[in-house]
Amino acid sequence: MRADKIEHEIQLLVEGKDARNFFTALLAHMELVGVQVQNFGGVTELRSFLAAFVRAPNFSNVRSIGIVRDAEQSAGSAFQSVRDSLEHVNLAAPRHPDESTGESPSVRVLILPDNATPGMLETLLCSTLTQDPVTKCIDDFLQYAEESGQRLQVPDKARAHAWLATRPLPQVSVGVAAMKGYWNLDHQALDAVRKFLTAL
Repeated sequence: MRADKIEHEIQLLVEGKDARNFFTALLAHMELVGVQVQNFGGVTELRSFLAAFVRAPNFSNVRSIGIVRDAEQSAGSAFQSVRDSLEHVNLAAPRHPDESTGESPSVRVLILPDNATPGMLETLLCSTLTQDPVTKCIDDFLQYAEESGQRLQVPDKARAHAWLATRPLPQVSVGVAAMKGYWNLDHQALDAVRKFLTAL
């Protein structure tokens, strides 16, 4: 994955197209300007993305970098992988998630869903559905599917997409759904994410 042309001093590097769309929508919702969202690709592509990124024209103008990736099975392992990628290209590597380190650029890392537990963007988004009555039906449906022998390898993705199936345009991805206003971007479950973006 190649970086887009660097156009802003604040760069937000995220994992995948869905995350790019989601964070673009969230930044617009928060009315935060001057942040450029870049898709670094999959979890194994961050190191090569950063290697090209630091050599890109205008990189010297970057004063702050935020990196967001999924925890998947382990938030600790995910964070260490980001640290290793940063150190590989001689960028400042925070000692802990959600703390800034270094100067010109400073670097801050967020591991979804909450810097501590396993999961991903969809895990975080599903936590915004607590007051939606349709989630009880979705949970019953997914439980029935598993009891019927259908193993859900990524339950949070299945739950998110099942919920999106109830929206006006059910075929959209979770990121496009954010751009269409389907997710509650003011939900308290996103407080830490909004704080992270504000701190960049």
